[in-house]
Amino acid sequence: MNDAIRPLLVLLLCVTAAMAQPEWKCVAAKDGIKVFAKPVPDSKIKAMKAECILDASADELVALLMDVSAAERWVCHTKSCVLIKKVSDTELFYHTEVSLPWPLDNRDFVTHLKVLRDPKTGVVVVEAPAVPGIVPVRESVVRVSHSVNRWLIRPLPHGKLSVEYTLLVDPGGHIPAHVVNMFACRAPIETFQRMRIVLAERRRSVAGGE
Repeated sequence: MNDAIRPLLVLLLCVTAAMAQPEWKCVAAKDGIKVFAKPVPDSKIKAMKAECILDASADELVALLMDVSAAERWVCHTKSCVLIKKVSDTELFYHTEVSLPWPLDNRDFVTHLKVLRDPKTGVVVVEAPAVPGIVPVRESVVRVSHSVNRWLIRPLPHGKLSVEYTLLVDPGGHIPAHVVNMFACRAPIETFQRMRIVLAERRRSVAGGE
C-alpha cells in the first residue's frame, strides 16, 4: 500500500467506526437532571447516562459515595447496602440489595468501588463495576453478574460540580426489557434529587459543628 494513502485509509476507518456508534438520546429531564439512553449492540437493555449540576465539592461527593450505609437514603430502590471490605480511603467492596415490585424478585450485587483523581485538573472518576463471588447467592434474590457504573465528577466555579453518571447493567433473571429501561430512565432523577438533599444536610451538619 502506498505510504501516502495508508494514513488516509486509517482516518477513514476511524471516522466510519465513530459514525456507526449509536448516539445518546435524552429520555427524561427534571430539576436540572437529564437522563440519556442509547442502544447497546446485541442487547435489549439500553445504556443509561445522567447529568446534573450539584452544589458540592468533589470531596463532599466522594465522601458520600464512599459512605456505603448512606446509600439506603439516596440511591433509588436500595433496600440495603453493606460494606464488605475497605481496601483504602479510595477503594472498597460493598453488597447491595435492590427492591423491585411484586412479582419481580429483588436483585443484589457486589460492587468494587475505586476513586481515581487527577491532581492537576481536580477531575474525579469513580469506577464501580459489579464483581462476582465474595457474597453467596441467596434464594429468591437474583444476583446481578454484569453491571458497569461510572461517575465523572468535574469541579466548576462557585463551589459547584458537573456530574455525569453512566450505567450498563444486565439485571439477570426474567424482567421484560421495557421494564428495565423504564426503571433506568426514572431512577436517576429520583436518585439525584435525594443526593442533593443528603449533601445539603451534611453541609449544614458540618457548618453547625463548627
